[in-house]
Order: sequence, then structure tokens, then C-alpha cells
Amino acid sequence: MSALFESKLSGLVLLNRGKVRDIYRVDDDRLLIVASDRISAFDLVLPQPIPGKGEVLTRLSNFWFEYTQDIVPNHRSGITPEQVVTNPEERALLGDRALVVKRLEPLPVEAIVRGYIIGSGWKDYQRTGAICGIGLPAGLVQADRLPEAIYTPSTKAAAGEHDENIDFDRTIALIGRELAEQVRDISLRIYTTCAEFARDRGIIIADTKFEFGLDADGRLHLIDEVLTPDSSRFWPQDQYRPGVSPPSFDKQFVRDYLETLGWDKTPPAPMLPPDIIDKTAAKYREAEERLTRTTP
Repeated sequence: MSALFESKLSGLVLLNRGKVRDIYRVDDDRLLIVASDRISAFDLVLPQPIPGKGEVLTRLSNFWFEYTQDIVPNHRSGITPEQVVTNPEERALLGDRALVVKRLEPLPVEAIVRGYIIGSGWKDYQRTGAICGIGLPAGLVQADRLPEAIYTPSTKAAAGEHDENIDFDRTIALIGRELAEQVRDISLRIYTTCAEFARDRGIIIADTKFEFGLDADGRLHLIDEVLTPDSSRFWPQDQYRPGVSPPSFDKQFVRDYLETLGWDKTPPAPMLPPDIIDKTAAKYREAEERLTRTTP
């Protein structure tokens, strides 16, 4: 399978090259987003791509945008990449990685929803009995399902910096009470609805991150990516056991490998062996296949 580490498109102005996505200007109202096959870990882009990863991210996001459009509008423009990228060779290189979206004003918060206690939430709970200030029952173990999903927003850090978990009052200070409550309520509804759908297909969505933007009329839209292995923790239902960190379909697999190297998490990032690249690509593909199949 071919891999795209970095896109180069003629006739379009590159606005930003992020850890994974390349963003081009189409016109005053639209952008072209290309999900490359780059993969990041510990805030660094690794030197090798994961073949097909960007196509999985884009197809899955489109699947969820369609599934959640009755809950909240999203940033899809209705224009196909073929209408924007007219060079046949460039278009072929993009595959399914590109999406033309509305140009919206992104909110300065990341909407994080947790349905299970894992990662930084587990560390927070061990230390304080709460996650981001939200009190939880005593006696929970690692990877336990929470009594109900919780909303734990964070700031959106500048490149090279870490996001910061914030409480709901800080969210209100950043975007106002009405919008903060709207983002929280919609995020919880999307997660709850989609987690139930995924569970029927053998995947637990332990937690996830959503991003939102506003149009010129102040209407809220779901943007960026949705419920992908890059923005979520996906666990196989048949291997889930409370008390241990389950195996995953997401890039935690790469993080776990890197943790075995004694790497100090400063540049340059280490090379990945071929078997780790192949297994990671297979995990992304399996997640997509399970979630998008027509029957549970």
C-alpha cells in the first residue's frame, strides 16, 4: 500500500502543515484538508508514515459526520476533492485522504469525553479521586467503565506545547456559558450515541476528542476529525478486562513500542521497525472495517 508523508499540490496555497493534516486554501469560504499518513507520538512527528492511515482517518470521519448530522451540522462543504484538485497525478496520490470543508472559526477548546477511566484520567483519579475536578465513586480500577460519560475539556495548545485540562468554569470564561453548555451537551450526546453503535460492532470507544467551529451566523459545527483511531481510544470488546490497560486499535500501540526503547521523548524521534508499521496499519484498517460494516 502506498504512503503519503507530505502532500504537495499545485494551484493551491498551503496554509498549514500540522502533525497529520495539510490544509490548503480553496477560496474565501472553503479549505482542502489532506490527512497524510504521518503519525505523531509524545508531540513529535515520527520519521516514517503508516501506509493508508490518512485514508482510514478521512473515510471514518466521513462515516461519523454522516451518522451524527442529525445531532449537529459538520464542516463538510458538499464539494468533492476532484472539483478542487484537477491535476490527475496529484489527485491519484491523494486517494481518499482529502476533504473540502467550510471555512469556520474554530473554538479554542477541545471537547474531551471519557466513558472509561484510563490514561491521564486514571492517574488523576488515583491522585485525587476525581477526573478534572469531577468526583467519581471510590474503588474504581484501571479501565473501569464510568457510571456515565463525563466531559473534561482542554485548551488547544500552540504547536510544540501540551494541551491543558481545564474545568467547566474556565470553558465558560473562554467561550461564554451558552456556547460552553451547547458544546458539552452535544459532545456527550455524540459520544453516547456512537459508543453504543461501536459496541454493537465489537469496539469500545473508551474516550475521544471533538473539535467545533462557528460559521458567520454563530452556528456550531463539528469539525476536524471524528471518532478515529487518532482522536479516540478504541478497544476490542472481546479482550476488555477491567483492571488492566486493554490492547487498542489506535496509536497507543506505537506509543507502547516507543516506551520500550528508553527514548527520552526529545528529537529526533526514533525509526519504527517494519513490523510495527505493518501492525499499526492493520489495526487502523481493522477498526474501520469493524465500524463501517453494514451489519453488527
